[in-house]
Amino acid sequence: MNILVTGASRGIGRVIAEELKSVGSIYVTGRNEERLKTISAETLCVCDLAQDTNVLKDFICNNRIDVLINNAGEYIYSSIDEISDIDIERIYKTNLISPTELISAAIPHMKENKWGRIINIGSISGVMGEANASIYSASKAGLLGLTKALALELAEYNITVNTINPGWVDTDLGNSSINDSEFSKDEILECIPQRRFVEPVEIAGLIKYLISDNAKGLTGQGINVCAGLSVGI
Repeated sequence: MNILVTGASRGIGRVIAEELKSVGSIYVTGRNEERLKTISAETLCVCDLAQDTNVLKDFICNNRIDVLINNAGEYIYSSIDEISDIDIERIYKTNLISPTELISAAIPHMKENKWGRIINIGSISGVMGEANASIYSASKAGLLGLTKALALELAEYNITVNTINPGWVDTDLGNSSINDSEFSKDEILECIPQRRFVEPVEIAGLIKYLISDNAKGLTGQGINVCAGLSVGI
């Protein structure tokens, strides 16, 4: 099983890549070549999904990817009237357009093989919405619509498509998001029912299940891994 993890140089993506070594051949991509080299992967592809996906699309076709994990993402905290057009394009390109293009590149092999797994890393902000992060929320909400439609389209080929929606995760990105916001970490923890951030290994463990045959009937779903944040107050 050939597994591609995007955004694997750090955070959730790196943990996913490390966790899945036991179930398949790992292929990784990201912007930081030096960090990618420290992962014991089959091979790597250095690229910036906000700029150009052609290199990675060719990489997917050449390596016959069976499991595509769209983890790469960008976050920006800004009011809608202050965000720049460049930032809007970058967020949508990285979080929604690029995953769509990569799925399109991976599907022919999966159809031919009559088997495949596509897992998108969304966000609880795409489920609930987040003030001053509207572009990020919209891009992640788009992944949910894409997931549902593709699950129907690809079901006959034994290809499942699911999205995992993490809440606050204990990563560099999660902590830097706190610094960008107007709330302290303690204030954020007060809003989370379990009073904790999700650990990246929880997401990696769920992915390991979703790509197994035990989860072959689970498709078109948005699964919230958020320590209860999406349930209510």
